[in-house]
This record gives sequence, C-alpha cells and structure tokens, in this order.
Amino acid sequence: MDQLIVALDVDTAADAIALADRLRGIAGGFKIGNRLFTSHGPSFVADLVSRGDRVFLDLKFHDIPNTVAGAVAAATRLGVWMVNVHASGGLDMMRAAREAAVTEASRLSHPEPPLVIAVTVLTSLSASAIEQIGMAGGLPKQVERLAALARQAGLDGVVASPQEIGLIRAQSGRDFQIVTPGIRGAADSKGDQSRTLSAPEALAAGANYIVVGRPIIGAADPRRAAETIAAECRAAAAR
Repeated sequence: MDQLIVALDVDTAADAIALADRLRGIAGGFKIGNRLFTSHGPSFVADLVSRGDRVFLDLKFHDIPNTVAGAVAAATRLGVWMVNVHASGGLDMMRAAREAAVTEASRLSHPEPPLVIAVTVLTSLSASAIEQIGMAGGLPKQVERLAALARQAGLDGVVASPQEIGLIRAQSGRDFQIVTPGIRGAADSKGDQSRTLSAPEALAAGANYIVVGRPIIGAADPRRAAETIAAECRAAAAR
C-alpha cells in the first residue's frame, strides 16, 4: 500500500531490519525517527535505502537556516525519500531547507530531490497545550498559518493531524502533500496522540500518506496488522 508509511520506532537496527523485511511489499515506506537514528545514525539510513526502500527521515530539523540547510543536504546524500523540518522555524529556514535539497540532488545527479515537508503542530498537543506555550488564535488557526507558510516557502507539504486535513486542503489545494502521523487501528486507543483518526478516516479526509507505528510494530504479527489496515482502507475507499 503506497500510502502506508510504517514507523520503525524500535531500539536496534536488527529489529528495524527484521520489521522492514517482514513488511516490505505491504508498506510504501519506512519512517526513521530520533530513537533509531540516535542509536544507529546515518549508516542505518543508508543501509535501508540501499535495499530499495523509501525512507522518511523524521528528525524535525529546527535551527538557523544555514544549519538546517546543511542537515537537509546531508539527508539528501543519504538518498532519503522524504525529510522534515519544523514550520515554526520560519520562512527563511524552510526556504533554505528546500534549496539545499534541490541543490544537493542536482549536484549528485539524483533524478529527484527528497520531498521536504514541515511539521505544523505535533499531534500530541491539545488545544490547552497550545495555549500553555503561548500560541495565539487556537490550534486550527496555528496549523493553517504554518501550512500556508510552508507552501509559501516552496515546500512539498506538511505533517499534520488528520483532524486538520480539511482546512489545509481548502487553503493549499490538491498538489500539497499531507502526511498524517499517529494513526491508530480501528480498535486501538489514542495512546499519547491527542488529535488522531483511523487509517481509513485519514485517507478519506484527504491525507496523501499515513504514518502508523504501534498498531503495526507492536502487534504479534506485524505483517498481518499492516495487511488488515490496508484492507480496511481499501474497503472504505470502495464504499
């Protein structure tokens, strides 16, 4: 299922490779986040890329423009398919990230640069949490504002909760990629995600890609869990 990105949120490279091997052919790509990258670094990313997998490098870069540009260029050299930054880093930072991806891909003669997307508001944050950290205007307005800024910066899309897909689509159109993390299975609790939906609900709302972690990697049979989610999505789309 091309739209399904599985989060390899495990401690060891061996566990991650075993999961990738079991899920290859049903998952459209794999997400490597801070947990695995901190343990095993860029060599593991390159290893997964060398196996032909699409890798979403989820490190959420947020720093001065020059530093982020260097990080995105390094990610491009690793051959990742997608990389993200924090939209709250600002317009200049996001533009620097996009320019670095394009420039480095061209220098390496890669056919395409990686997709560069921006995190709007973390899915773990609730409306009250947004108020606590001083974001004015409410949660939907903040997501809308940051998504517009990412589009202005020339980024390919955003990371946002499925509950904000509609307002982002209305503002940014169909060609803007929306990646939705924290997706739960139909029978799962929300866990630490405050703004989430099931996979079929997120795709029906207009997500381009869904990121699924614990409902798959925590299952007794991860491949069967992934196949179940894919089947639920196909059934919902056929209705």
